[in-house]
Amino acid sequence: MPQPRIAIPVPTSTDLDYNRRAWPAYAAAVTQSGGTPVEIPLTDPPAITAKLIATCQAILLPGSGADVNPQKYGQQPVEECNPADPARENVDELLLQDAHNLHKPILAICFGIQMLNVWRGGTLLQHLMPMPVNHAAGSAVAIAHTAVLAPDSLLATIAAESQTASPETRAERVQDSTKCRLAINSSHHQAIGIPGDGLRVTARSTEDGVIEAVELTPKPQPATSNLQLPFLIGVQWHPERSYATDPASRALFSRFVAAAAAWSPQSPTIPSRLSS
Repeated sequence: MPQPRIAIPVPTSTDLDYNRRAWPAYAAAVTQSGGTPVEIPLTDPPAITAKLIATCQAILLPGSGADVNPQKYGQQPVEECNPADPARENVDELLLQDAHNLHKPILAICFGIQMLNVWRGGTLLQHLMPMPVNHAAGSAVAIAHTAVLAPDSLLATIAAESQTASPETRAERVQDSTKCRLAINSSHHQAIGIPGDGLRVTARSTEDGVIEAVELTPKPQPATSNLQLPFLIGVQWHPERSYATDPASRALFSRFVAAAAAWSPQSPTIPSRLSS
């Protein structure tokens, strides 16, 4: 069977060095997981971008050095807020709308989870203080802190399965609380404030409660419905950076690419602020 095509936008429209460092890591994780990464430029007209997106079975929203425009969630930028990148935001919105309309799998990482949340009507915390956790630790720090995963989440299931398959995983089952803790990297100074429509929090920083992951909230379906909840996971850390050393990171990409391979179009049933 052909490998699923995964749309990955260029991270920024302004920092070519960042793009050269960052995009290949996402592409490599997708490739090693059985997918075909497809670069989505930020400079093409929307009609051209839409045609390219239509050839893909899933989307991956990567990190960025920019911050989402705070006016999109009803705030004015604080002093620490980085400049927005309208070109990246425009492409992300096209990708998110396409995925929403057709129930395509979504994996959103760092800036990507923030963009996802704002697109669904949520808010962001514009600047996190470095105590007690330095969330802006950066790529030089392999493990910045731990996150506790909701035990009934897809993310916890993926982490637990990776532990069974690979005992060296950094996912640790905590028997006295039936929760899963994951040691993660961290390169962000913003985070989700209020989750957007249809999103539920499935991971938080163990030390300070900062939101580290979201998934779709299951909705009641008629007994006759055969619709399945689309794959959607947003994480605030960078699993592509730990792909080579962390089985849980590899398992996350593998499950995402597998969902892309199994994807078929469905009518939208999950609300977004842009489709209401």
